[in-house]
Amino acid sequence: MSEGAVAIAVRRDDYAGAGERTTRAVPREVPIAIELNGVAYAVMMATPCDLDDFLTGFLLSEGLADAGEIGAAAFHAVEGGAGIVARLNLPPHRAAPLMERARRRLGDSSCGICGIESVEAALRPLPPLGARARVDAAAIARGLAALRAAQDLGRETAATHAAAFCRADGTLVALREDVGRHNALDKLVGALARSGEDAATGFIAVTSRCSYELVEKTVRAGCPLLVAISAPTDLAASRARAAGLTLAVLARDDSLLWVE
Repeated sequence: MSEGAVAIAVRRDDYAGAGERTTRAVPREVPIAIELNGVAYAVMMATPCDLDDFLTGFLLSEGLADAGEIGAAAFHAVEGGAGIVARLNLPPHRAAPLMERARRRLGDSSCGICGIESVEAALRPLPPLGARARVDAAAIARGLAALRAAQDLGRETAATHAAAFCRADGTLVALREDVGRHNALDKLVGALARSGEDAATGFIAVTSRCSYELVEKTVRAGCPLLVAISAPTDLAASRARAAGLTLAVLARDDSLLWVE
């Protein structure tokens, strides 16, 4: 059993009246309480693996810190195993925006929009991407095949999302999994930042729908191409276009769509 999974008791039924009791691996999901500079900022529901990557990616996606400002975090299990508290200190100049966001935020699924109080703030301009995508469909197909092969927790549980970063030729560099699609991408972004990998040199692929929030996280990571197995929303397409992010959607073994 992997770190991100646990076994539960189930009864298998074949619809013909025959059944058997067995066990089934399911992904772990626990509350992760994030405390920054001693302030309770958010409680996220996530799979408790790759937490250093998750916290780094979360802070970058939230715009709370730059990669060089994120130090080591301390993780503490809540008594009784009910959850985990992640504690981290940010530089003093980050304190004011942190306190303002913490005042408004009640906790969410890391979608990047919950807790924002106005339409203007929710749709604030994204930083334009300097790099442009230079990836062909064959490379994307290779990347997606590698993603599927490396999706260990998803194969074990059939209940998690994955986000992967591939080089321009489709070579898989990093993959992270979680019960939450936003969390999986935050973990990936954090892993790239912590390893010093330049997200501008390849593409990100996700096993979920292409939503506004994933577009925003990809742009903030500095990656020029987002590949998704599902279709985009209209807001995702327009926000990606405005930031210079290329979208490849409905990506399958035999075809994909480039959003223009």
